[in-house]
Amino acid sequence: MAVKQTAGRDSLGEFAPKFAQLNDDVLFGEVWSREDKLSLRDRSLVTVVALMAQGLTDSSFTYHLVSAKNNGITKTEIAEILTHAAFYSGWPKAWAAFRMAKEVWAEESDGSACTEHENSMVFPIGAPNDAFAQYFIGQSYLAPLSTEQVGIHNVTFEPGCRNNWHIHHAKQGGGQILVCVAGRGYYQEEGKPAQELHPGDVVNIPAGVKHWHGAAPDSWFSHLAVEVPGEDCSNEWLEPVTDEVYSKLK
Repeated sequence: MAVKQTAGRDSLGEFAPKFAQLNDDVLFGEVWSREDKLSLRDRSLVTVVALMAQGLTDSSFTYHLVSAKNNGITKTEIAEILTHAAFYSGWPKAWAAFRMAKEVWAEESDGSACTEHENSMVFPIGAPNDAFAQYFIGQSYLAPLSTEQVGIHNVTFEPGCRNNWHIHHAKQGGGQILVCVAGRGYYQEEGKPAQELHPGDVVNIPAGVKHWHGAAPDSWFSHLAVEVPGEDCSNEWLEPVTDEVYSKLK
C-alpha cells in the first residue's frame, strides 16, 4: 500500500513545486511504499537513526518518531535503539533525541508509580533484577546499556529498596561510578554519613571501599552503574543494610 504524504505540497507547493512533488510522490509514495523490500517499521528505524546521527532533532524528527511509534516501534525498543546509536553518532545527539522520544511515547503511561518514574528519565527501567535479588532488600530492576568496552547498567530501586553492603575488589584500577538519573536515593561508605543523591549527582567508588546504595523510603531511584576497568576485578557481597541503619535516613 502506498504511503500518502502531502507535507511537501502543503508547505512548498507554490515555492518549490518540483521538490514538493519529489518529497510526496517519490520519497514517500515510492521509496517508503516498497514494503516488499523493507517494512515501514524498519524504514522508520533507519530514518530515526540517520536523522539523530546528523543532529537533526527538529519538527521532522518528531514526525518520524511519531511514524516509528505508529509503525510498531515500542518505547522499550526506541530507548534501546537510541542508546545503541549514541555510541556511534554521539552522546549529546542521543540526549536531544531522547528528550523528544520521551514526549512521543509518554502517553503510554499506565499511571503507576513505576511507569511515572520510567517516564521521568531517558533510560529504560529494564527487567526485575532477579539474578541479584538475594543481595537486595526490596525490588530492583536492571537495564544493560553497554556490555562492551565499559559495562554500563541502569539500576532502578523501588522506594525503600537498597543493596547489601559490598566491596568492589581489584588488583589494579577497578571500582565503580554511579551517575544518578532519576528519583532520590542514598549512598553510604562504612564509617561515614549517608549521602543523599539526586539526578545529576556522580559518585566515584574506589576499589576496596565498603558501601551500599539504594532508594529513599518515599521515592523511586535510578542510577547508571559504570564499571571501571581494572585487573582481577570481583565483587564481594556482605551483610544487608539493617532497618535500624536505614530508618535513620531522612
